[in-house]
Amino acid sequence: MFASIRVWLSSLVLLVPLAALPQTATQNPERSHRPVPAQTEPAKTDDQNAAPKKPEDPLFKGMQYRLIGPFRGGRSLTAAGIAGDPTTYYFGATGGGVWKSNDGAITWTPLFDEQAVSSIGSLAVAPSEPSTVYVGSGEACIRGNISHGDGVYKSLDAGKTWKNIGLRDSRAIGKLIVHPTNPNVVFVAALGHPYGPNTERGVFRSTDGGTSWQRVLYKDENTGAIDIAFAPHNPNVLLASLWEARRTPWSLTSGGPGSGLYYSNDGGSTWKQLQKHGLPDGPYGRIGVAFGASGDRMYALIEAKQGGLYRSDDGGETWTLVNDNRSFQQRAWYYMHIIADPQDPETVYILNVDFYKSTDGGRSFNKVKVPHGDNHGLWIDPTNSRRMIASNDGGVTVTYDGGKTWTSENNQPTAQFYHVAADNRYPYYLYGSQQDNSSVAIATRSDSGSIDRPDWYDVGGGEAGYIAPYLPDPNIVYAGDYEALITRFDKRTGQVKNISVHPEISDGSGAEKLEHRFQWTAPIVLSPHDPNTIYHGGERLFKTTDSGMHWEAISPNLTRNDKSKQQTSGGPINKDDTGTEYYDTIFAVAESPVAAGQIWVGTDDG
Repeated sequence: MFASIRVWLSSLVLLVPLAALPQTATQNPERSHRPVPAQTEPAKTDDQNAAPKKPEDPLFKGMQYRLIGPFRGGRSLTAAGIAGDPTTYYFGATGGGVWKSNDGAITWTPLFDEQAVSSIGSLAVAPSEPSTVYVGSGEACIRGNISHGDGVYKSLDAGKTWKNIGLRDSRAIGKLIVHPTNPNVVFVAALGHPYGPNTERGVFRSTDGGTSWQRVLYKDENTGAIDIAFAPHNPNVLLASLWEARRTPWSLTSGGPGSGLYYSNDGGSTWKQLQKHGLPDGPYGRIGVAFGASGDRMYALIEAKQGGLYRSDDGGETWTLVNDNRSFQQRAWYYMHIIADPQDPETVYILNVDFYKSTDGGRSFNKVKVPHGDNHGLWIDPTNSRRMIASNDGGVTVTYDGGKTWTSENNQPTAQFYHVAADNRYPYYLYGSQQDNSSVAIATRSDSGSIDRPDWYDVGGGEAGYIAPYLPDPNIVYAGDYEALITRFDKRTGQVKNISVHPEISDGSGAEKLEHRFQWTAPIVLSPHDPNTIYHGGERLFKTTDSGMHWEAISPNLTRNDKSKQQTSGGPINKDDTGTEYYDTIFAVAESPVAAGQIWVGTDDG
């Protein structure tokens, strides 16, 4: 018997509800003095703004949440500091809201827990008024597991209280910048709905601190804005980029006739599209923009067939391809970040899987060693360019010596977990797979009085999979990852054995060409009646009873098997096929705890 179930990916920090709380983790953030959120705009009622009410059931009254870790960072796209202040920093997490440090990134405090959203696309501190902070909610690196935002937030007291100031239907914000001398002038590059058309997208400007907004650059309902920058010595001059992009559960499109590079010399009131004069032919995809530290130097990192790093030294009149390294267009929809040094006109950074630095105006680049890959954001102190804060898929870190050394990412519990499981030992352990990191098993208490690094360990699998601890023996753990990887981990020996259903490597191929299709996070479930029976969902349901030595299909194809939704993803410029968009698959599996052999599955296609 089969029925369809809808399951949604959640972004979370690992938490344990317990009735008695004798212990806390060593780095447990202080939670007892959270400010009451500021009243938002009248269009939203107080009931809508209120945090979810706690359960009234007396069985739950004694339960509280306790953060147990792991204390390692999750994905972040944006961070900022204050010019001349080496101690104060902010960052936005894609699944953990806004955080602040007052001690040079040694410890972090959450500022956004009482708000309705936790996905942050961009934030900025007003250079002329550091207590004013703007936040654009909703990330614009449109992965298959993104969470959308509900507009722009503002704080006038350095993050203690917040108010939503509009653009609620923008959903995803690529960049937010604040005028260098007027904290009330703000520009927002809004991508809009990643999964469909809408009109609240493009470049928006506010001249009254967010009380009102004017859309100053717009193409169409399928094209949004992704990046924007001020000229350092004349904030009336701006560069911006528009990006035509669309995600569906089975595809990703980056680029089209709507994408383009734009220039304004009147404070954003009018815009001119920059074409030809050395720029590549279209269509364009995602574009990153930046101004050099002095003169009329501009940079545009362009996704195109003849894409790469383009530079203008005459205010955008003419352009030169200074670097065509294809590594800079790797997964262009996810990166294309360029940041220029505010003091040295020859120094520029490109952020991608690796962190690149040029000291000759972009002609050549060297890699900078950073604590984690998948780099997205970089704020540079305009008074001391050796001091920077960087954002990547492992969190944020600060350097005071130009990138030679960095602070730790293991002090910010913003990890994104796909699934959580528990074993039945005492004290019990929790298990999860962390996006852009590894799987983890972590104790829910310890004899030392705190839960520290020795109390958690990797259990195989990878960043995106289900984890199924073998209940009769907690040393054995089954764990998955994308591309249908399943491993069997034995803690006693440290052995991780691949027991995947099918050994086929699927990178670069559409699902239609594969013998079996598995979702990015394909279910792995142990039978509640026989822990030696393991189920694994592809386009059909597979079962093993001998620890993965042999698998058998126990169902026919249970999906709609729509071949039009199984094509290679990406385009029209670059293909991108890593398994995220594999569709027509089983997404959830459950065997009845009462009736052995009665299995329910849910597919991603209904």
